[in-house]
Amino acid sequence: MIFPCIDLMDGKVVQLVQGREKALEADSPEEMLRRFAAFPEIQVIDLDAAMGRGSNEELVRMLASKAAVRVGGGVRTVERAEALVAQGARKVIVGTAAFASGAGLPACPIDEPFLTSLREAIGRSRILIALDSKDGRIVVKGWRESTGLAAEEVLQALEPYCSGFLCTYVDKEGMMQGTDLAWFRRLRAATSLELTAAGGITTLEEVRALLDMGVHAALGMAIYTGRLKLEDLAAM
Repeated sequence: MIFPCIDLMDGKVVQLVQGREKALEADSPEEMLRRFAAFPEIQVIDLDAAMGRGSNEELVRMLASKAAVRVGGGVRTVERAEALVAQGARKVIVGTAAFASGAGLPACPIDEPFLTSLREAIGRSRILIALDSKDGRIVVKGWRESTGLAAEEVLQALEPYCSGFLCTYVDKEGMMQGTDLAWFRRLRAATSLELTAAGGITTLEEVRALLDMGVHAALGMAIYTGRLKLEDLAAM
């Protein structure tokens, strides 16, 4: 499946390069919904919430009321996840909160108490865990802090708490230079759960390769710049 992405910042639809530099502003969220109408589900990320500097809650609420969406960005409490589900989110994407922080952590610092509470509150089927990788290690807190863990090392430990994973290759995010198909192939071999790839996906050939290996594709910059045509993607 292909998921067009709507990333929100300061009340606008944007695309960033590696989560830092804003590369472009797109049409209104309502217009993007219209353009993405041919796709069964849309991925919505609240970048302000992810970076801990506010939120775009009203826009997220509007999008969830009008389309099938999976929503992430700043989901750090059970209450926030419950609110998103109540607003209509099909699935909730959890990143930073899936990992514990602080001194004296174990080798694989998964926040099991939080994930257990989350699973009990909204159900495992509604949870996606984001594994964003930079320089081969999972990064959190808006991609600003490294956990020191490789995604392949934690997939199986996280499986009991979610229905799938959103895996972003941050090294090439927004750069239109292609993605790392070999990395996604390793991840696919490491779990039987749903996998969605993001980060640097630029060509129809890459999208096709991901779909052929049983991996969904979440697409942003390549769509917004016109490198990938919506009609071509909808036909895949």
